Amino acid sequence: MDCRGYSKRVVDINSKSTTDSLGVRLGRHCIQNDVSVAYISEKLGVSRMTVYNWFAGKSEPRDRYRLPIERILKQHAEENNKK
Repeated sequence: MDCRGYSKRVVDINSKSTTDSLGVRLGRHCIQNDVSVAYISEKLGVSRMTVYNWFAGKSEPRDRYRLPIERILKQHAEENNKK
């Protein structure tokens, strides 16, 4: 997995997560597509630590964040398909 702007530690934690939770999927997407934690935290109105915990599978996004996260994933997927 390409680290880009992420530390090896964050990439390792995310890649070793055994869950396929929305937060872990978001983390994999952000790492692969160079989407910053700051961007996600600002877009959703949560702390960067919350986003890192989602990436690591330590916690799950609350229901109110699920749809916005799905939209972010879909938007970036559509943008990548246009490239």
